Amino acid sequence: MPIPAVKPALDADAPDPRPLPPQRVHWEHTFVSITGSNGEGEEIPLTGFSGKDWPSFFMQAGATGLDMPPFELHSDDSPNLDGGMYRGTRATQREVLLPIFIWGVDRKTLKDQKRKLLASLNPKNGYCVLKFMESDGQPKYLYAYYKAGLEGNESEDSAGFRWLKIGIQMTAFDPWFYSDRLQVAEWDFGQGDAFFGASFLPLNLSQGFPSEVTLPVVNPGDIEAWPVWEITGPVQSFNFTGPDKKSFAIDLQSGGGDVVPTGRTLTIDTRPGYKTLKDDQGANYYPLLAANPQLWSVPAGKSTVSIKLVSGSGVAHVRMTLTPRYESY
Repeated sequence: MPIPAVKPALDADAPDPRPLPPQRVHWEHTFVSITGSNGEGEEIPLTGFSGKDWPSFFMQAGATGLDMPPFELHSDDSPNLDGGMYRGTRATQREVLLPIFIWGVDRKTLKDQKRKLLASLNPKNGYCVLKFMESDGQPKYLYAYYKAGLEGNESEDSAGFRWLKIGIQMTAFDPWFYSDRLQVAEWDFGQGDAFFGASFLPLNLSQGFPSEVTLPVVNPGDIEAWPVWEITGPVQSFNFTGPDKKSFAIDLQSGGGDVVPTGRTLTIDTRPGYKTLKDDQGANYYPLLAANPQLWSVPAGKSTVSIKLVSGSGVAHVRMTLTPRYESY
């Protein structure tokens, strides 16, 4: 006779031993495009049918170099020990190969499209921006220079009267992918008061308003990111300490007063290749840094930074902008 199914009694605090099967998520194909002339040229779609001349450019199977970048390992050897001792590592430049099929409705269309691609990729016109976007709508960008692949091959398997197959070789000297969704955080530092009022002495002496806070920071990328700081006066001195305890500071100046006056904004760009401290009028603040400055980065994930700031007689404003970096698109 049939055996009735009985629902077993479950502990309310225990997980369900019969998990639901995973549900399929509809996901569109990856959109890829290339834009030359330092990202200021015409965007050329390599997938889909979004171009005005479609179907003309098709990205084929076989692309390489789009996931983890290559790494260089550093080690020391000892004459008395087997093997070596690990010292460090760094990501090196990324080599990318994009197999492209070009098709034209006629010979003229093919030649026009080929010329457009040649002009866009020419490294004398600047770098190219490779854009990758999945169905989540969050694009990732890789900045690369054309290296080889468009020298011309008219063999039977590589070209026809209205079509052409090419393999574009590119080098990304910066191997990381970037997002256009910046992480921005802003803080205000309190109101300073004069230590002696103007009625007491001819000079208005201000000791400012010291503030020291520990602030949470989130870097959604895969690796460390280098923040850009904007400090709007009045500020007499400051000290910024990162999650790894590295710091940079400008101490109180011997003549007193605000190092960043009211209404002026000092921008501290910690990114590699920049490392600048300039205000909105072009003044260079780098010589004012305290001894042994270290313009630190923010690691991936959640961390905290410490800001010690002495404002002048007003409200100082600090803004941090992070551009997340990713290992792959």
